[in-house]
Amino acid sequence: MERGAAAITVIRPPAAFEAIDVGELVRYRDLLYFLVWRDIKVLYAQTVLGFAWAILNPLIQIAIFTVIFGRIARIDTDGIPYILFVTVAIVPWTYMSEAMTASSQSLVTEQNMLGKVYFPRLIYPLTPVLAKLVDFVIALLLVGGVLVYYGVSPGWNLLWLPVFVLWMAAIPAGVGLWLSALAIRFRDVKFAMPFVIRMLLYTAPILYSASALPEQYRLVYSLNPLVGVIEGMRAALLGLPIPWEYVLPGAGTALLLLIGGAVYFRKMERVFVDVI
Repeated sequence: MERGAAAITVIRPPAAFEAIDVGELVRYRDLLYFLVWRDIKVLYAQTVLGFAWAILNPLIQIAIFTVIFGRIARIDTDGIPYILFVTVAIVPWTYMSEAMTASSQSLVTEQNMLGKVYFPRLIYPLTPVLAKLVDFVIALLLVGGVLVYYGVSPGWNLLWLPVFVLWMAAIPAGVGLWLSALAIRFRDVKFAMPFVIRMLLYTAPILYSASALPEQYRLVYSLNPLVGVIEGMRAALLGLPIPWEYVLPGAGTALLLLIGGAVYFRKMERVFVDVI
């Protein structure tokens, strides 16, 4: 290239099974930061309560579930007060359900920008996963208040909390990669998500303890990645022994979900602009 000539960037579609270009994501980190910050600001723009909704949303669910399942149905919680039992599960569940829903529709929501300018498409489904972490951090104040009220000291197991938070974020990231790529071609994903979220609520030990299941079903049950992260976070926050029999199988499933989602997203990326 002659001196002074303009640099030329060639954009080509990825191969069917091309690996994720981590270096490219790093180069576009400022854009990722901007989109995450935009989502945070837009979420509570022109609202009266603002970030208080991050606490009010799980608080209402906790109140309803405590009355129905704790007072009326009297679900066994292994001796833990029900409001405490459900609070430490509802907060991460609220994050995961909202992040999964938003991530699954990220490409459809941003389709006007999708065909006009190039940047790593992986940024789209990752943006809501990161933006919703702000709500999660705020909602942890609710968890802290309940722990203080009941005089619970987490102990050394609290050191595992960052690991479970990372795992918690990996689940909607994996699901979002799969479903956002599918939603570009099949708009049914938008209508199926509310049903899927409701079903997932009852497949995880949020309203009940995993120990309530018959022992012969627990291995299969533990393959659900939600089980390990909910039980792990509950143990870390309440100072209970980490239930590795649920954590390890679920961690493996979450890893496969994330890797598989990344591979599928990369494979479908070549046709995104053609089918929007």
